[in-house]
Amino acid sequence: MEDLIQWVIIIGVAFFVASRFMPAKGVQSISTEDAENRLKDKNVQFVDVRTPGEYKTASKKPFKNIPLSELPRRSKELDKDQEVMLLCQSGMRSMKAAKVLKKQGFSKVTNVRGGIGSWG
Repeated sequence: MEDLIQWVIIIGVAFFVASRFMPAKGVQSISTEDAENRLKDKNVQFVDVRTPGEYKTASKKPFKNIPLSELPRRSKELDKDQEVMLLCQSGMRSMKAAKVLKKQGFSKVTNVRGGIGSWG
């Protein structure tokens, strides 16, 4: 019985960890090279979800800074029907931001894999 309980706990933890790193359903993930090719697209809203301090240190135009911690309440600054491209330092926070926006009804959400840290 103890073995069964241990396996249930292990499977539960593995599922939880995997779900944190899996892309959100309906979120496109693109490389920094593909993102760079789209920087002049007027139909895309570019959002950097890093902290203001990180954003000041290194930022990419035309990305607007809306920190991940503020995104749930500031998402009304964005158009739900227009594509939102998300960027962070490594791609982890931007994927979390993508999940937040999808839950709020945004239809076109794109995550930049590798974040600004892998920008060429």
